[in-house]
Amino acid sequence: MTIKKTDYPVHNLIASRWSSRALSGEQITEQELLPLFEAARFAPSSYNGQPWRFLYALSTDPEWPLFFNLLVPFNQEWVKNAGALILILSRCAFESNGKPSRTHSFDTGAAWMSLSLEGVSKGYIVHGMEGFDYNKAKETFAIPDDYQIEAMAAIGKPGSKELLSKSLQEKEVPSPRKPLKDIVFRGSWHKI
Repeated sequence: MTIKKTDYPVHNLIASRWSSRALSGEQITEQELLPLFEAARFAPSSYNGQPWRFLYALSTDPEWPLFFNLLVPFNQEWVKNAGALILILSRCAFESNGKPSRTHSFDTGAAWMSLSLEGVSKGYIVHGMEGFDYNKAKETFAIPDDYQIEAMAAIGKPGSKELLSKSLQEKEVPSPRKPLKDIVFRGSWHKI
């Protein structure tokens, strides 16, 4: 587990989370995957609306190609070794009254992070992506108009970076982060 250097102390689970692409190709069972969804289920949301929805396929499922074929070629190159693929959706309106929810994406992001951290705590790689065909996903899975497609995620067991192409091996390091002074402002907005 790679622990990134932080400027202030944070939990090792947070400091060790990063989006590796080096997956082993080992299968993940539904029993291994369900605790990640359970973690997402307990995320906070506006009015407890829980707008998140997850569609998934394990690499052994007959539906796997439906998910895999949504990905851009760059992502297909490494996702082929994942154990599961997830399509992440959010409901745009509250179920309770049908009124628009301004925070549906924000709330679903909280659920995604809970899922991600649970996966990291179990030693999995959990890699979110926007590199896929959103329109094709909507059509393939008959996503209703009142749901927004947010992202996809690949989940797998860690593998050797040597399983990746040379160009991907070079990228197989945690990404740097912007300093706090560029993203946090006390009081009013500051120009950078």
